Amino acid sequence: MNRSIVPGETVGQKFWHAVCERGPQVAMRQKVLGIWDEVSWSAYGSHARRIGMGLAALGLEPGDCLSILANTRREWVYCDFGALMSGLVVSGVYPTDSPEQLAFLCSDSRSKVLIVEDDEQLDKALQVRDRLPDLLRIVVMDMEGLRDLKDPQIMSLAALEKLGQSFDEQDSTRFETRLHARRADDVAILVYTSGTTGKPKGAMISHRNLRAVMEQFPVELFQGPDDDKVSFLPLCHIAERMFGSMLSLEHGSRMNFVENPDTVAENVREISPSVMLGVPRVWEKFYSAINLRMKESTPLQRAAYRLALAVGEKHAGYAMAAKPAPWHLVLLNATLRRLVLGNVRRAIGLDRVRWAATGAAPISPDLIRWYWAIGVPLFEVWGMTETTGGGTINLPGALKIGSIGKPQSGMNEIRISEQGEILTRGPNVFLGYLNLPEKTAEAIDAEGWLHTGDVGEMDQDGFVRITDRMKDIIITAGGKNITPSEIENELKFSPYITDAVVVGDRKPFLALLVMIDHENVEQFAQERNIPFSDFASLCRAAEVQALIQSEIDRVNAKFARVEQVKKFRLIEQKLTAEDEELTPTMKLKRKLVHEKYKDLIGQMYASA
Repeated sequence: MNRSIVPGETVGQKFWHAVCERGPQVAMRQKVLGIWDEVSWSAYGSHARRIGMGLAALGLEPGDCLSILANTRREWVYCDFGALMSGLVVSGVYPTDSPEQLAFLCSDSRSKVLIVEDDEQLDKALQVRDRLPDLLRIVVMDMEGLRDLKDPQIMSLAALEKLGQSFDEQDSTRFETRLHARRADDVAILVYTSGTTGKPKGAMISHRNLRAVMEQFPVELFQGPDDDKVSFLPLCHIAERMFGSMLSLEHGSRMNFVENPDTVAENVREISPSVMLGVPRVWEKFYSAINLRMKESTPLQRAAYRLALAVGEKHAGYAMAAKPAPWHLVLLNATLRRLVLGNVRRAIGLDRVRWAATGAAPISPDLIRWYWAIGVPLFEVWGMTETTGGGTINLPGALKIGSIGKPQSGMNEIRISEQGEILTRGPNVFLGYLNLPEKTAEAIDAEGWLHTGDVGEMDQDGFVRITDRMKDIIITAGGKNITPSEIENELKFSPYITDAVVVGDRKPFLALLVMIDHENVEQFAQERNIPFSDFASLCRAAEVQALIQSEIDRVNAKFARVEQVKKFRLIEQKLTAEDEELTPTMKLKRKLVHEKYKDLIGQMYASA
């Protein structure tokens, strides 16, 4: 398949070219009053142009920064590309961030305009705006509940668009001037790291960085105007920004915005995407949903599922190796897919998926095999904010389960340092950290190699395998080096465990903190008439403790004695994205968990 690259030196120029070329084609959908509303590329471009010109009318100059604080929705990308076409730098803020975090991000980036989603997010801004002398305006996307607000610093997004249209009509050359005001090596976006080891760092990503990943995305995983994908990860995260809006710009695939973070599963079933990127938590939840469904099915249905899955696994072995399967296996697998596994895929909304990708965190190899077995080709990829989301990728015909794939052809190279750290360099490697030259020098060496902080190895075929983060390796009291992520990934494959953190550095044995899957464990308890009144009492139930112990025993059997978990404790608080222990992609923050639950950890070693 030939690669077609959208022209343009900057992302703003590429966007406007795509708008002019695609016109009436559907660019995205979003639910309005319960109905999926379609937006054409022409309408997309019109919104973005008016917003970009509105920002120019407010006095923002090329190179100035604005911040966006909102959930993933179409107005986010209108503002993003509008600002980029106007030569501005865009910084995203997680909608779960606190007012204090918002103040730091806007101050560090010297944002002149802050665009917020609604009254809830506006409240955060109002709490800290006195500490932001650079801030000229606050723009609100959804003014519901704010109709009577009178504040000279606050305006609606609709008013900004109206201002931009008037400004544009007065002199149409302004748009072209702003569109060509920036160059490929200029900063395009700021993506702030999660800040688990201190203040967040603003990664400066250039137009050239973005283009490198957009233009070199493998043709083997094609996505085009006939493809639908689900946009649900935060757009200030590099994964959704790149896979969602940027690759849709490059290839014309349709974005479908979920209603809110709680309706992802429901919206996936409605949209039935043809290509999909998800973080491991999403793939684990889909798998758990099928497990629950199977437990409620008849014995005949369960037997049919087990048979279909066994045949699917055999067929997947050939598919993953890009080898032709025996004709009888092809026929049997096709029959069982149609009669059994097709229903499984429809139940989770993946019946149309041509390919899917998983990234942003490690995933259990067994989970990838399960998706292949049911007919969903799932490819593990690796990238980080500092590599603009691009890095290594598994592909059809070039796949090794348990690896993160090979470096992206024509984009970046990878080598393993003497210390075992994964190093990478290429046009996708970011410019550095805003206002932090010393941190930038630590990250990128004199030869241009980015030190990723991941420990790994590369086999003779060029496939890279991450064994752990350098800072996460555990050295037991006996001097044994342990990579906790391998154990944790096996545990997270359990339908009853959402996340797990192995501890034991300088300790006589490994211990474990577990976050249970509330829905599955609650159903387990209800089916057995186990009494509980709240989440904490559910965690304390003896039968639940025994259930988790059995899951740990299952995983322990796969590891050497020194690598086995001897004790565990359950985190008795139901965590959400608003809790500080979780990253926006719903991973437990290891360092923060160690600090916050040090007493709980201490209990496990008190009698050792």
